[in-house]
Amino acid sequence: MTEPSIAKAATNGIRTALGVGGVLSVILGILILVWPGKTAMVVTALVAIYAIAAGLVYAGLGFFTANRGGWSRLGHILLGVVFVIAGIVAFANLGATTVWLTVFVGILVGIMWIVEGVVALSTIYLAPSRGWTLFFAIISIIAGITLLFIMLFSPIWGAVILWWLLGIGAVVFGIINIVRAFSLGK
Repeated sequence: MTEPSIAKAATNGIRTALGVGGVLSVILGILILVWPGKTAMVVTALVAIYAIAAGLVYAGLGFFTANRGGWSRLGHILLGVVFVIAGIVAFANLGATTVWLTVFVGILVGIMWIVEGVVALSTIYLAPSRGWTLFFAIISIIAGITLLFIMLFSPIWGAVILWWLLGIGAVVFGIINIVRAFSLGK
């Protein structure tokens, strides 16, 4: 293969990845916006499936790894049992787990937005565009505080707003990636 054909193959691979990722993002965003409750439950079910699978792997490591010490093996087995129980409890109470997971993620996102804004402020002197960095930092901190405030006083509304933002963001970023896929290398 010649050098230009390798570069062309790499570009085509990147374009394909951007396009497929963009389409999947748009589909996910539309699902979130059209069927928010059902989509949230599917996401929660996937987390529960992951917990059960990870629990089985941890337990398997504890039972079948002969070269580890007794405490390490016991720790893996106990961790596996906790993961499996958490997955089963999540499935048994899928609606309640969905609400709890959404509130938890909402609080986590609010904290991350605040921290992200503070970090942007602390590195503003390094930014090529201080105005945009300051704008981003202020918006990020305000959004984080607002989301935390909403999550504390009305967790359901906070979860709904966060879910809407996630759906809209997925659609917008998906469209941007699709456009990038068509324009890359041209």
